[in-house]
Amino acid sequence: MIYLNFTDLSEEAQERLLTNSKEDIKKKYGKDLMDYATKHHTNLDKMLDEEALRNLYSYTYVFNI
Repeated sequence: MIYLNFTDLSEEAQERLLTNSKEDIKKKYGKDLMDYATKHHTNLDKMLDEEALRNLYSYTYVFNI
């Protein structure tokens, strides 16, 4: 069995997955994140990036070799 992690993927693949993850986070938690960022005076883009990275670990990856 071969185990890969996010950093083993090409830069293009990492960017594509991160973009998809950001879109998922915006759809699921966009309003909540915006409210939290406003209330706590934090950078929304930075929070979105952090949550998108965390969200990547909830994905199931399938590779065709």
